[in-house]
Amino acid sequence: MKTLRMAIAVAILYALAPSAPPSVADESKLKDATQQVESGAKTAGEGIKDTAKGVGNTVVEGAKTAGDKMKDAGNAAEPEARSAWEHVKDGATAFGHSVRDFFVRLAGK
Repeated sequence: MKTLRMAIAVAILYALAPSAPPSVADESKLKDATQQVESGAKTAGEGIKDTAKGVGNTVVEGAKTAGDKMKDAGNAAEPEARSAWEHVKDGATAFGHSVRDFFVRLAGK
């Protein structure tokens, strides 16, 4: 931002300068100032580019972390699901045994 402000200040000063013919020293200063503005603009562009990359990387890593946490939550719930299935299976088996025992007793009488 300082470079951009400097460039604007140089442009304003150049525009407000008297229209007398510039000397060689003034042209050299102008050329140096122009190069400074160009360099600053390139640096600002790189900063913006790096910031955008950083934001993109943050989003990617955040998504990976969220996915890992969801996966972990699914794995944590899995033993409970197996336990519930085992309870249902055990109940069905017990019911089947009681039905079998009922008919065995009925046939034995």
